[in-house]
Amino acid sequence: MTATPDATLASFASRLSFDSLPAHVVARTEDLLLDWAASALAGRGARPVETIEAFARAMGPVDGPAEVLISRRRTTPYFAAMVNAAASHMVEQDDVHNGSVFHPGTVVFPPVLAMAQALRASGREIIAASVVGYEVGIRVGEFLGRSHYKVFHTTGTAGTVAAAAAVGRLLHLSPEQMLHAFGSAGTQAAGLWEFLRDAADSKQLHTAKAAADGFLAAWLAHDDFTGAQRIFDGPQGMAAGMSRDANPERLNDRLGERWALAETSFKFHASCRHTHPAADALLALMREQRLTSDQVKQVTARVHQAALDVLGPVVNPLTVHQAKFSMGTVLALAAIHGRAGLREFDTAFADPRVVHFRERVRMVLDPEVDAAYPRRWIGKVEVETTDGRVLQARVDEPKGDPGNTLSREEIVDKALRLAEHGGGATAEEMRDIAHRVFDLAEVPAIGPLLPPANARRNVENAPAMAS
Repeated sequence: MTATPDATLASFASRLSFDSLPAHVVARTEDLLLDWAASALAGRGARPVETIEAFARAMGPVDGPAEVLISRRRTTPYFAAMVNAAASHMVEQDDVHNGSVFHPGTVVFPPVLAMAQALRASGREIIAASVVGYEVGIRVGEFLGRSHYKVFHTTGTAGTVAAAAAVGRLLHLSPEQMLHAFGSAGTQAAGLWEFLRDAADSKQLHTAKAAADGFLAAWLAHDDFTGAQRIFDGPQGMAAGMSRDANPERLNDRLGERWALAETSFKFHASCRHTHPAADALLALMREQRLTSDQVKQVTARVHQAALDVLGPVVNPLTVHQAKFSMGTVLALAAIHGRAGLREFDTAFADPRVVHFRERVRMVLDPEVDAAYPRRWIGKVEVETTDGRVLQARVDEPKGDPGNTLSREEIVDKALRLAEHGGGATAEEMRDIAHRVFDLAEVPAIGPLLPPANARRNVENAPAMAS
């Protein structure tokens, strides 16, 4: 192959082996896999997810080697990847990579798990394939740049290539075949932010299609179906149509030396990541000053431009999901309830106290915050109190970032809450999944994560867990 950035990335994706991975990358992959599985289970029962599952039931076979987590039924890897990807992006708790503004887990793990179950792949193969998906997808997201994210949902676009890379690694594609898979994935890449203005369901479609289309691209490449050789930076490639500031150097940035997967953050709050820095800063200020929500007259969140672009259109959220993209709602829940978690969104996003606080929140562009983004997501808030004080706070690393990460105990606790939320698994089942995931490198052949539907326990009547 000609030595282009596209070809170099394809060669890396094709040849990466488990033995080349540092121990901390292996451990981080296991942590991210558990976080993803729990996020997928939390999507059970959500109307957009169940609609996509109904489509998969109607169009796909009634049995197969791959597992649909929310229903515990079996089907083909293609349809399992589609549904699991939709489910895991529903409650806004799946992981995120700051620099690429990309949610890797929700588009990488669904096709990897589905293909691995069909192949009976080993845990080591699963880890290697997942790392490939993260490393490729993150670099494609970084390559496409900030201008891309203004209009396009990067998880839908870069995510399609990430899924293709991960499945291609499981299928042992050659470098040439992997490059063809990239071409077929890139030509299908899509996802526009306009849905947020209407509280539409498209975000779940973005991840469902990214996982499924990436799977399709890799499968076709395995049978020598060809794709564009310069899909990223060619004159009519992704950058030409989707970006004004694409940087081809990002595609091959320190491949095999810089592990972008290890830079991925866990989401602490159950909301759009752009709200997290300000929420953490507000909570810290209220704890330090011993403020109650009734003592807050106005909050100014000082943010980067992408936060204004994504969150700005959401003025009067009409659904739980749309409320997760409302800075005012997130800060109101944090101030009134001490957290912006799943339960708080479900029960209180439209509460009059929350609405009243939301109307006292505004966002302004901050030059320092904007200059640091997306490499760093700084949180700054200014609070005017009812007694006339003006207080300020900042957070340089939101909870969940690599420098302020979740421990394994915290990841398991989060997973238990997510499983409880959707009724997707009992506490015992979730702990069993955690045990097996944390020992994934020693698994000789992957099987189902959960018992089949006909053996399912009555999780709706299981004892509730503290949130």
